[in-house]
Amino acid sequence: MNPIRVWAPTAKTVAARIGESIIPLDEAPGGWWRLLQPVPPGTDYAFVIDGQSPVPDPRSPQLPYGIHGPSRTVDHMAFAWQDAKWQAPPLSSGIVYELHTGTFSEKGTFDGVIDHLDALCNLGITHIELMPVNSFSGARGWGYDGVGLWAPQESYGGPDGMKRLVDACHGRGLAVILDVVYNHLGPEGNYLAHFGPYFADHYTSPWGKAVNLDGPYSYEVRRFFIDNALMWLRDYHVDGLRIDAVHAFVDISAIHFLEEMACAVRRLEAETGRHLVLIAESDLNDPRIVKPVESGGYGLDAQWSDDFHHALHAVLTGEKDGYYSDFGKLGDLARALESGFAYDGRYSGFRKRIHGRPVCGLSGNRFLGYIQNHDQIGNRALGERIGHLVGPDRLKVGAAIVFFAPFVPMLFQGEEWGASTPFMYFTGHQDPDLGEAVRNGRCREFESFGWRPEDVPDPQAVETFEKSILQWNETEQEPHRSILKWYRQLITLRKQVPDLKDGRMDRIRIRWDDSARWLLIERGRHLLACNLSKARQLVPLSAEKTGFLVLCSADGIECRADGLLLPPDSAAITHSVF
Repeated sequence: MNPIRVWAPTAKTVAARIGESIIPLDEAPGGWWRLLQPVPPGTDYAFVIDGQSPVPDPRSPQLPYGIHGPSRTVDHMAFAWQDAKWQAPPLSSGIVYELHTGTFSEKGTFDGVIDHLDALCNLGITHIELMPVNSFSGARGWGYDGVGLWAPQESYGGPDGMKRLVDACHGRGLAVILDVVYNHLGPEGNYLAHFGPYFADHYTSPWGKAVNLDGPYSYEVRRFFIDNALMWLRDYHVDGLRIDAVHAFVDISAIHFLEEMACAVRRLEAETGRHLVLIAESDLNDPRIVKPVESGGYGLDAQWSDDFHHALHAVLTGEKDGYYSDFGKLGDLARALESGFAYDGRYSGFRKRIHGRPVCGLSGNRFLGYIQNHDQIGNRALGERIGHLVGPDRLKVGAAIVFFAPFVPMLFQGEEWGASTPFMYFTGHQDPDLGEAVRNGRCREFESFGWRPEDVPDPQAVETFEKSILQWNETEQEPHRSILKWYRQLITLRKQVPDLKDGRMDRIRIRWDDSARWLLIERGRHLLACNLSKARQLVPLSAEKTGFLVLCSADGIECRADGLLLPPDSAAITHSVF
């Protein structure tokens, strides 16, 4: 039986609507209200605050009728888990795969993801990272405008569907990381303000009012999000969380919200005996986020490395718009590889200030490295992947650099075969005025890039979503089959060679020539040579570094006494015998 309780510290009366009955709740200490009589699992209910219209529970475990409908109680003990002996592999030796449930398969559901898990296992993936699955407006969306943070999206399969997916992953040896969003809530169906001061009057964020993490009543607001994190890890057996845009948290408390969350997760880890990880998305370039609490850090396990992505993207594409204006030289890429951040206390022309802080004494395994992710693809007007921008040959070179980096490699769905489908920004808001506002905002966003409004895909259109669905039959066609083979070879090599998993950034050796556009990365006895020019050229090697070829991304690569002769847009990996 499930107790019904809710935090509403400023309310005068709170009642629960169950069926046609309105049942008053009793006031409890700390601003809480509770229904003394327990209700069975599967009961639909809503809250009536001070006599207003019924609204769903902020901690709704299920929203079977959508984000505006009543909540439903769930018995998390009822699911028959089969993963009692499961233990997640270390993130430091992992290969992470980011995916979006709605576009990963034709079904667009958790069960649809299960259908393709064997393909990920055969590829060599160790962790999947799910884009947010919390309840959001409509049946399609990225999930970052969620409002039902405790309830898996119903169109994906709801609570049981989510549990089936996690259980199936564990049965195949795959860990599950879930993307969670605690810096804002979506614009439709956000009823938190009905219950209490969840948002701050003294701070703003890019999405409006900031979450109240350090003002009056912030203790329970912080607990709301931390309890949510623990719920995913405990009740859904998720192995880790990726926390969205932590730079948007405004918190001047002596104990930062992230530190409090990390400590709570460490306690759950000790209680359950399961390895759990927290990964941040941050553009602060502040290593304190992933430093241990004992060393004055926030205690998270890892963070995304946007500097590495931006440096690699700019080198591969030549793009100089927006934040890419800070990058483009091979030296920027080398600095990111050797130091974790390209901007670690350097002046940023894009930001027009000093940006970042040096990474000292931390392993590269504290960072995830990637050639693309949902943001870097989907925030382009047409959702172009890196392969669309540079072609398959240069895509292979970029992939080789990712797997040769001292970071934990991460792929985005379909990257491994150079998927032809874009990943565009799409929404399914039920409020027509909000849908129109999103549509117009998207057009304005790209006006500065010279895009005509009629050429920007409508995020509300079903076609925009459908064009983003992966076409799995491509894997048997060229050039996709060759790209997939290359990714499998790189992943196999990464797993077989200890030096490639070594996070010690002081042991990586890099040489480059910006004018000739070649790059050499040395990891122990293995060396990656890249020709990023449009001409066949010799990439010089030291005499003692000569050896035999292990992998080549293209035909016509010659291993000579004075170096490697590489065709345009190609990469070769050698193994030194000395």
